[in-house]
Amino acid sequence: MIDFQLILDKLPAFLGGTDGQPVLSTSDGIVMTLELLGASLLLGMLLAIPLALGRVSKNRLLSGSVWLYTYVFRGTPLLVQLFIIYYGLSQFDAVRESWLWQYLQDAWFCAILAFTLNTAAYTTEIIAGQIRTTHWGEIEAARAMGMSKWLMMRRIVIPSALRRALPAYSNEVIMMMQSTAVAGLVTLADITGVARRIYSDTYMAFEPFLIAGAIYLLLTFVFVWLFKQAERRWLAYLAPRKH
Repeated sequence: MIDFQLILDKLPAFLGGTDGQPVLSTSDGIVMTLELLGASLLLGMLLAIPLALGRVSKNRLLSGSVWLYTYVFRGTPLLVQLFIIYYGLSQFDAVRESWLWQYLQDAWFCAILAFTLNTAAYTTEIIAGQIRTTHWGEIEAARAMGMSKWLMMRRIVIPSALRRALPAYSNEVIMMMQSTAVAGLVTLADITGVARRIYSDTYMAFEPFLIAGAIYLLLTFVFVWLFKQAERRWLAYLAPRKH
Protein backbone atom coordinates (compact mmCIF):
# COMPACT_ATOMS: atom_id res chain seq x y z
CA MET A 1 0.00 0.00 0.00
CA ILE A 2 1.16 3.52 -0.80
CA ASP A 3 1.59 5.66 2.29
CA PHE A 4 -0.15 8.86 1.17
CA GLN A 5 0.43 10.46 4.54
CA LEU A 6 4.17 10.06 4.07
CA ILE A 7 3.88 11.72 0.66
CA LEU A 8 2.03 14.69 2.15
CA ASP A 9 4.47 14.97 5.04
CA LYS A 10 7.61 14.82 2.89
CA LEU A 11 6.43 16.86 -0.10
CA PRO A 12 7.57 20.21 1.43
CA ALA A 13 11.13 18.84 1.61
CA PHE A 14 11.15 18.60 -2.19
CA LEU A 15 9.90 22.17 -2.53
CA GLY A 16 12.80 23.80 -0.72
CA GLY A 17 11.69 23.36 2.86
CA THR A 18 11.91 21.02 5.81
CA ASP A 19 9.61 18.11 6.43
CA GLY A 20 6.19 19.56 6.97
CA GLN A 21 7.49 23.10 7.50
CA PRO A 22 8.53 24.91 4.31
CA VAL A 23 11.46 27.29 4.69
CA LEU A 24 11.98 29.63 1.73
CA SER A 25 15.60 30.36 2.63
CA THR A 26 16.76 26.79 1.95
CA SER A 27 17.75 25.52 -1.47
CA ASP A 28 17.00 21.82 -1.31
CA GLY A 29 14.93 19.77 -3.70
CA ILE A 30 13.47 21.49 -6.73
CA VAL A 31 15.23 24.78 -5.88
CA MET A 32 18.64 23.11 -5.96
CA THR A 33 17.80 21.29 -9.20
CA LEU A 34 16.73 24.50 -10.93
CA GLU A 35 19.82 26.32 -9.65
CA LEU A 36 22.11 23.63 -11.05
CA LEU A 37 20.20 23.48 -14.33
CA GLY A 38 19.97 27.22 -14.87
CA ALA A 39 23.60 27.96 -14.06
CA SER A 40 24.97 25.09 -16.16
CA LEU A 41 22.77 25.91 -19.17
CA LEU A 42 23.70 29.60 -19.09
CA LEU A 43 27.43 28.95 -18.74
CA GLY A 44 27.23 26.09 -21.23
CA MET A 45 25.61 28.30 -23.86
CA LEU A 46 28.17 31.06 -23.33
CA LEU A 47 30.91 28.48 -23.83
CA ALA A 48 29.22 26.67 -26.72
CA ILE A 49 28.78 29.63 -29.09
CA PRO A 50 32.51 30.42 -29.52
CA LEU A 51 33.30 26.71 -29.51
CA ALA A 52 30.77 26.16 -32.31
CA LEU A 53 32.52 28.82 -34.36
CA GLY A 54 35.79 27.00 -33.73
CA ARG A 55 34.16 23.70 -34.67
CA VAL A 56 33.21 24.99 -38.14
CA SER A 57 36.50 26.83 -38.61
CA LYS A 58 38.70 25.95 -41.59
CA ASN A 59 41.65 25.87 -39.20
CA ARG A 60 42.11 22.14 -38.66
CA LEU A 61 43.98 22.55 -35.39
CA LEU A 62 41.19 24.67 -33.92
CA SER A 63 38.32 22.58 -35.25
CA GLY A 64 40.12 19.37 -34.29
CA SER A 65 40.67 20.58 -30.72
CA VAL A 66 37.00 21.45 -30.33
CA TRP A 67 36.01 18.09 -31.86
CA LEU A 68 38.22 16.27 -29.34
CA TYR A 69 36.60 18.14 -26.45
CA THR A 70 33.06 17.40 -27.63
CA TYR A 71 33.96 13.78 -28.39
CA VAL A 72 35.34 13.17 -24.91
CA PHE A 73 32.47 14.79 -23.02
CA ARG A 74 29.77 13.28 -25.23
CA GLY A 75 31.44 9.89 -25.20
CA THR A 76 31.73 9.46 -21.43
CA PRO A 77 28.95 9.34 -18.81
CA LEU A 78 28.18 12.52 -16.91
CA LEU A 79 28.46 10.61 -13.65
CA VAL A 80 32.05 9.65 -14.46
CA GLN A 81 32.89 13.26 -15.32
CA LEU A 82 31.39 14.46 -12.03
CA PHE A 83 33.29 11.87 -10.00
CA ILE A 84 36.58 12.72 -11.71
CA ILE A 85 36.14 16.42 -10.94
CA TYR A 86 34.83 16.01 -7.38
CA TYR A 87 36.77 12.97 -6.17
CA GLY A 88 39.57 12.44 -8.70
CA LEU A 89 41.23 15.86 -8.83
CA SER A 90 41.65 15.93 -5.05
CA GLN A 91 44.21 13.12 -5.30
CA PHE A 92 46.78 15.47 -6.83
CA ASP A 93 48.91 17.52 -4.44
CA ALA A 94 49.28 20.30 -7.01
CA VAL A 95 45.50 20.74 -7.08
CA ARG A 96 45.13 20.76 -3.29
CA GLU A 97 47.91 23.32 -2.95
CA SER A 98 46.59 25.63 -5.68
CA TRP A 99 43.99 28.41 -5.51
CA LEU A 100 41.55 26.11 -7.30
CA TRP A 101 41.21 23.89 -4.25
CA GLN A 102 38.91 26.34 -2.46
CA TYR A 103 36.45 25.81 -5.32
CA LEU A 104 37.05 22.14 -6.15
CA GLN A 105 36.30 21.05 -2.59
CA ASP A 106 32.83 22.57 -2.94
CA ALA A 107 30.30 20.02 -4.24
CA TRP A 108 28.07 22.71 -5.77
CA PHE A 109 30.94 24.20 -7.78
CA CYS A 110 32.08 20.77 -8.99
CA ALA A 111 28.56 19.88 -10.07
CA ILE A 112 28.18 23.15 -11.99
CA LEU A 113 31.58 22.63 -13.64
CA ALA A 114 30.77 19.06 -14.71
CA PHE A 115 27.28 19.95 -15.95
CA THR A 116 28.56 23.02 -17.81
CA LEU A 117 31.32 21.15 -19.63
CA ASN A 118 28.92 18.34 -20.50
CA THR A 119 26.06 20.45 -21.84
CA ALA A 120 28.49 22.77 -23.64
CA ALA A 121 29.83 19.79 -25.61
CA TYR A 122 26.37 18.79 -26.83
CA THR A 123 25.27 22.37 -27.45
CA THR A 124 28.45 23.07 -29.43
CA GLU A 125 27.65 20.29 -31.89
CA ILE A 126 24.00 21.38 -32.11
CA ILE A 127 24.89 24.97 -32.96
CA ALA A 128 27.76 23.98 -35.26
CA GLY A 129 25.41 21.75 -37.21
CA GLN A 130 22.96 24.61 -37.69
CA ILE A 131 25.75 27.00 -38.73
CA ARG A 132 26.79 24.55 -41.43
CA THR A 133 23.23 24.32 -42.77
CA THR A 134 22.60 28.07 -42.91
CA HIS A 135 20.74 28.78 -46.16
CA TRP A 136 23.03 30.09 -48.87
CA GLY A 137 20.56 32.88 -49.60
CA GLU A 138 21.17 34.42 -46.19
CA ILE A 139 24.92 34.32 -46.78
CA GLU A 140 24.64 35.89 -50.23
CA ALA A 141 22.32 38.60 -48.94
CA ALA A 142 24.77 39.48 -46.17
CA ARG A 143 27.65 39.65 -48.63
CA ALA A 144 25.60 41.81 -50.96
CA MET A 145 25.11 44.24 -48.07
CA GLY A 146 28.90 44.46 -47.75
CA MET A 147 29.10 42.73 -44.37
CA SER A 148 32.44 41.41 -43.21
CA LYS A 149 32.75 37.76 -42.21
CA TRP A 150 32.48 38.41 -38.46
CA LEU A 151 29.69 40.96 -38.84
CA MET A 152 27.78 38.41 -40.93
CA MET A 153 28.36 35.78 -38.25
CA ARG A 154 27.15 38.09 -35.49
CA ARG A 155 24.09 39.50 -37.24
CA ILE A 156 22.98 36.74 -39.58
CA VAL A 157 24.52 33.30 -39.13
CA ILE A 158 24.59 32.89 -35.34
CA PRO A 159 21.08 34.30 -34.68
CA SER A 160 19.68 32.15 -37.49
CA ALA A 161 21.51 29.06 -36.20
CA LEU A 162 20.29 29.62 -32.63
CA ARG A 163 16.68 29.89 -33.80
CA ARG A 164 16.88 26.74 -35.89
CA ALA A 165 18.63 24.90 -33.04
CA LEU A 166 15.64 25.31 -30.71
CA PRO A 167 14.05 21.87 -31.34
CA ALA A 168 17.31 20.00 -30.77
CA TYR A 169 18.32 22.23 -27.87
CA SER A 170 14.99 21.62 -26.12
CA ASN A 171 15.90 17.93 -25.96
CA GLU A 172 19.30 18.84 -24.50
CA VAL A 173 17.67 20.99 -21.81
CA ILE A 174 15.32 18.18 -20.81
CA MET A 175 18.12 15.62 -20.77
CA MET A 176 20.27 18.00 -18.73
CA MET A 177 17.44 18.55 -16.25
CA GLN A 178 17.11 14.81 -15.75
CA SER A 179 20.88 14.39 -15.57
CA THR A 180 21.10 16.74 -12.60
CA ALA A 181 19.88 13.74 -10.58
CA VAL A 182 23.51 12.62 -10.25
CA ALA A 183 24.23 15.69 -8.10
CA GLY A 184 22.81 13.80 -5.14
CA LEU A 185 25.79 11.43 -5.32
CA VAL A 186 28.14 14.25 -4.30
CA THR A 187 26.14 15.26 -1.21
CA LEU A 188 23.90 17.87 -2.91
CA ALA A 189 20.23 17.77 -1.92
CA ASP A 190 18.61 18.09 -5.32
CA ILE A 191 15.29 16.35 -6.05
CA THR A 192 16.84 12.89 -6.15
CA GLY A 193 19.12 13.72 -3.23
CA VAL A 194 16.10 14.61 -1.08
CA ALA A 195 14.38 11.37 -2.10
CA ARG A 196 17.49 9.41 -1.17
CA ARG A 197 17.70 11.18 2.20
CA ILE A 198 14.04 10.43 2.98
CA TYR A 199 14.59 6.80 2.03
CA SER A 200 17.55 6.54 4.41
CA ASP A 201 15.44 8.05 7.20
CA THR A 202 12.25 6.05 6.68
CA TYR A 203 13.44 2.93 4.80
CA MET A 204 10.54 3.50 2.41
CA ALA A 205 11.74 3.75 -1.17
CA PHE A 206 8.57 3.87 -3.26
CA GLU A 207 6.94 7.06 -1.95
CA PRO A 208 9.91 9.48 -2.02
CA PHE A 209 11.07 8.36 -5.46
CA LEU A 210 7.47 8.48 -6.69
CA ILE A 211 7.37 12.16 -5.67
CA ALA A 212 10.73 12.76 -7.35
CA GLY A 213 9.53 11.13 -10.57
CA ALA A 214 6.34 13.21 -10.56
CA ILE A 215 8.31 16.44 -10.10
CA TYR A 216 10.69 15.58 -12.96
CA LEU A 217 7.67 14.75 -15.14
CA LEU A 218 6.05 18.09 -14.30
CA LEU A 219 9.27 20.01 -15.02
CA THR A 220 9.59 18.18 -18.35
CA PHE A 221 6.05 19.22 -19.28
CA VAL A 222 6.81 22.85 -18.40
CA PHE A 223 10.03 22.92 -20.45
CA VAL A 224 8.37 21.25 -23.44
CA TRP A 225 5.57 23.84 -23.33
CA LEU A 226 8.03 26.75 -23.06
CA PHE A 227 10.08 25.55 -26.01
CA LYS A 228 6.94 24.99 -28.08
CA GLN A 229 6.00 28.62 -27.47
CA ALA A 230 9.52 29.73 -28.39
CA GLU A 231 9.44 27.68 -31.61
CA ARG A 232 6.08 29.16 -32.59
CA ARG A 233 7.50 32.66 -32.18
CA TRP A 234 10.99 32.33 -33.65
CA LEU A 235 10.51 29.51 -36.16
CA ALA A 236 7.21 30.64 -37.64
CA TYR A 237 8.94 31.56 -40.89
CA LEU A 238 9.93 27.91 -41.39
CA ALA A 239 6.37 26.61 -41.05
CA PRO A 240 4.71 25.47 -44.30
CA ARG A 241 2.42 28.11 -45.77
CA LYS A 242 -1.29 27.43 -45.78
CA HIS A 243 -2.97 27.69 -49.16
